[in-house]
Amino acid sequence: MNAPSIQQLLEDKRLLICVGAGGVGKTSMAATMGVHAAMLGRKVLVLTIDPAKRLANSLGLHEFGNEETQIDLSSLGATEGELWAMMLDGKHAFHELIDRVAEDEATKQAIYNNNIYQSIADTIVGNQEYMATEKLYDVIHSGGYDLVILDTPPVKNALDFLESPGRMAQFVDKRIMQWFLADGKDKGMLRRLISSTSSKIFGLLGHIFGKDFLEDIAVFFQHFKELYEGFQERHQAVEQLFRDPRTGFLIVFSPTEPAVEVARFFVDQLRVRKMPLLGAVANQCHQAIPSSPEATEQLQQMCDGLATDLASDTTNRMMARMRSAHNRLLMLQAYEQGLIANVQQDLLSHQGLHQVPKVKGEVHDLQALHNVGQFLMNSDQESATKGKE
Repeated sequence: MNAPSIQQLLEDKRLLICVGAGGVGKTSMAATMGVHAAMLGRKVLVLTIDPAKRLANSLGLHEFGNEETQIDLSSLGATEGELWAMMLDGKHAFHELIDRVAEDEATKQAIYNNNIYQSIADTIVGNQEYMATEKLYDVIHSGGYDLVILDTPPVKNALDFLESPGRMAQFVDKRIMQWFLADGKDKGMLRRLISSTSSKIFGLLGHIFGKDFLEDIAVFFQHFKELYEGFQERHQAVEQLFRDPRTGFLIVFSPTEPAVEVARFFVDQLRVRKMPLLGAVANQCHQAIPSSPEATEQLQQMCDGLATDLASDTTNRMMARMRSAHNRLLMLQAYEQGLIANVQQDLLSHQGLHQVPKVKGEVHDLQALHNVGQFLMNSDQESATKGKE
């Protein structure tokens, strides 16, 4: 089975998830694919976790937040598709989640006003991997887009994003809540806690955190008990979404040893979790053309013509330096290709490996994203299966 081209992925998939180490260009690659998918006529949302303002600037935005913002692609000649972008605001997204799963206004306000919730809220919304999956659930199930491209956060633990859907479901697991609550409507639940075998533990916690601590935590779990089914349903839906045939993971990496190790780790973990890995993108690759006698001769003639009023050995020294720089670039290219081959050998025949060269300067506007996309769209598909036939 041949690996699909990037264009085929942009045309056929509903969700593309870019994963990889930090600093390898995941955000720019997600934006690049978004631009080209829109130019193919699809309505696309790029959801990014990266707060870097340079991405907002490259998309022509002055403000970039938790609301979808349409990107004007008229400068690229796009006439049919649409490109929208959003940057995750964890606090806003979590409040939206509570608003959606709370049964009524009273429950919602009771949660917001609870001291325990206020103490842990920043920790929950600060978990960008978890909030990314929550926002992803919302935008996919809204049905407003043909394609969603998610730029995942740079994580210290490469598994954080893959494991995040179940965290909140585990947090409000019934077994945990039953440790605090016997009957949700029984006003004597706090007395049972204190008189139970755990009374010493709760007594110590109450002494440390204050006399209202036990009541606050009991009320907190009482309200979250009512949200249990909602969190469980979302957890299961996101897990199914990750394994859906119209979903695909793309590993983005640069040809450096740390990034390649993370890429190979993702290959293994996605395979273990039976999640649809589409392939990998090697970004920021150095390229060099081997020298030829004809090119060397032409360069020599050009240097001779420019050095007529300089010392006699100037041309020779200039040519020697250029040969040395070119040889170093060739060696760097060969080294990087060796690293890329390590990732390529881990992929299956239907999982492509696409290479994007290092471009001059920053990717700072729509035209630059489009130019990078041209390299990506035209990446040699034969390299994806080379050595595997």
